[in-house]
Amino acid sequence: MSSRPPLSSAPSAPNAPSPDLRRSLGVVDGVAIAASSTAATTSIAIGMGTIATIVGLQAPALLLLAFLPVLGIATAYARLNRSEPNCGNGYVWVGRSLGPWPGFLTGWVTLVGSVIFCAYTSAIMGSVVLAFANKAGLHSVAGIALDPTSTGVTTAVGLVILLALTALAVTGVRAATRFQFALLVFEYTVLLAFCGWALITGDHSVSLSWFNPFEISSGTAFAQGMVLAVFFFWGWDAAFSVNEETRSPGDAARGGLIALFAMLGLFLFASVAFQREMSLAELVRNGPQALPYLGEKLAAEPWATLPLVALMFSAVASVQATLIPTARGLFAMSRDRTMGPVWTRVHSRYGTPAAGTVVVMSVAAVIAVLAVAIPKLSDMLLAAVNAIGLIVALYYGLTALACAVRFRSARHEGAREALLAIGVPAVSGLILLGLGGYLGYSYLTMSDHFELSPDNGWFMFSLPAAIVLAGLGMAAVAKYVRHSPYFTTGRGTDAESLTLPMDRTAV
Repeated sequence: MSSRPPLSSAPSAPNAPSPDLRRSLGVVDGVAIAASSTAATTSIAIGMGTIATIVGLQAPALLLLAFLPVLGIATAYARLNRSEPNCGNGYVWVGRSLGPWPGFLTGWVTLVGSVIFCAYTSAIMGSVVLAFANKAGLHSVAGIALDPTSTGVTTAVGLVILLALTALAVTGVRAATRFQFALLVFEYTVLLAFCGWALITGDHSVSLSWFNPFEISSGTAFAQGMVLAVFFFWGWDAAFSVNEETRSPGDAARGGLIALFAMLGLFLFASVAFQREMSLAELVRNGPQALPYLGEKLAAEPWATLPLVALMFSAVASVQATLIPTARGLFAMSRDRTMGPVWTRVHSRYGTPAAGTVVVMSVAAVIAVLAVAIPKLSDMLLAAVNAIGLIVALYYGLTALACAVRFRSARHEGAREALLAIGVPAVSGLILLGLGGYLGYSYLTMSDHFELSPDNGWFMFSLPAAIVLAGLGMAAVAKYVRHSPYFTTGRGTDAESLTLPMDRTAV
């Protein structure tokens, strides 16, 4: 007998499935969701060249440094999840510990960041498809140039793929994670093979300066590089968004932490391999095309195309993995009436928040179309990554502080428990919030006019600022128009009080 992992607030039916059927996901599924959402291959492909433009060859140093506060955030997530498993995670935890306004803002920026990620990753998928078309000798259709660096054309192609991924996400988490796991095996095999070969045959000697953050030219570059490095790791927390569908809260925590440590090893391995094979000038020149360039440099066709295939698989898996927790986060907010009722509509056959998933895809599509205003793909990607990096630092920081506040009584339970429950989360959260604040200030002071360019500080600041202001506006609507009980109690709906519909495909 098989069972989809449903979410519903529908009344209990006489033939309701047992808890074992509802909770069908385990540690391996959590790892697949977290690793897919982290999108290591995509981060490496577009990030190594991007981070080189900011901090030179100090990417390994920043990845190591960024991992430390991220690990502190992960321990906070695991402890909070053990105390209160809920698919709303940060939105619920921060709301209960720090208050409903920061709680709503945590949920809001998490969701908006995920939607922006889907929007810009659709352009990556389109770019890879067009690169394949060029390799096959197809360079134009109906007079339209199939340029992999064109934001407009790549976005149009990517939106078609996004539509197909939405349909797959609607059919259930179990089917999606199986698909993602197959993609992960292929992409990591290719990535490890090419990076391993680069590490062995590269012309540039490994230097200890690569691991020295003091070699970075300025405080602004350091802050921007750190936020970008945090973005590399972003996604491991997706495993915590399927608590209602996981056998135990511990499985979600283990899946997220395993994926996080695996990503650290992979990112360090890849960053050193890239710098062994490519000079700083090559990394900067190729930017988001660094991985395909590495493939062409190391191998002849058809083997040189494999990194491009791996990038495609990574982008597909990451978008699909992002759609799943985003729709479930909105489900958690909707059942508290902080968001509209559309987000709690559950598919009668698959038991998934299908309507919400479709709306998320539609909003991502609109944002992707609006991003065409930045004509160069690499510029659009850099702007999106910086915006997401700042809001990720915000919601990770708030969640970590919520952990420190909730478990403040641990100070009476010994030094070790106080350190793990209060000290590590609090320091990690303050580091990320401090970095975000410093970078925001740097953006405001680096330009004297507004321009749609990733080199313009006002533009780079305006994106995350608009997201936060919109979140505060939506919070006001939830409190004063929808009269959400969340703003009275600061608590999210009890996930365990929600019963789940029978999967009609079960046999």
